[in-house]
Amino acid sequence: MKNIRSAALAFTVALSFALLPSMAQAQRASYVSNPQLAKQIRHELVTLPYYGVFDNLAYNINGSTVTLYGEVVRPTTKSSAEKRVRQVAGVSRVVNQIKVLPLSRFDDNIRAATLRSLARTGGLARYLRGANPSIHIVVDSGRVTLEGVVSNNSDKALANMAARQVSGAFSVTNNLRIEGSNIG
Repeated sequence: MKNIRSAALAFTVALSFALLPSMAQAQRASYVSNPQLAKQIRHELVTLPYYGVFDNLAYNINGSTVTLYGEVVRPTTKSSAEKRVRQVAGVSRVVNQIKVLPLSRFDDNIRAATLRSLARTGGLARYLRGANPSIHIVVDSGRVTLEGVVSNNSDKALANMAARQVSGAFSVTNNLRIEGSNIG
C-alpha cells in the first residue's frame, strides 16, 4: 500500500503545475483585492504535502486577513495550511474555518469507490491527476460532494453520473464548475 501511495505521490507531483489554475477558480470568494497575494496563498495551499483529491481548500482575502475554508481528511493538513498562509508576506491574520472530516472506514471506502468510478468514466481521469486535481471528492458521513472545475457540461454530467453509481453513498452534490465560466 505504501508503494502505491509513493508512486501516486510522485506522479502527482510531476503533473502538479498543469492544474494549478484550478485552485484559483475553486475560490469561494469572488473578491480578491491583491492578485499577487492570492497567487502566493494558492501556491502555499496546493504544495501542502498531504493535500490531495479527497481534500478541498478555498480561501477569501479581505485586506490582510485570509479566511480558509474547505474540508480535509487529516488534521495536519488543516494546521499546515494555516501555518503556511500565516507566513506569507502581507498576511496579518488567518481565520481557519477548514473542517477536518471525521475518521470513518465507511467514508474511506466511498472515497476510493468514487475515485475509481470517476477515473474509469470516459475522459474524467485527466481531472484527477496532479497534486491539485481539478476534481476533489469530499465524503462526509456517506454524503459525496464533487468540488472543482471541469472543461464542459458533458464532463460535469459524466462526473455526476459516475459518483451516483457508487454503492453506499447516501447522496451526491455536484458543485463542479465549468472552466472559464462564473456559472456552476
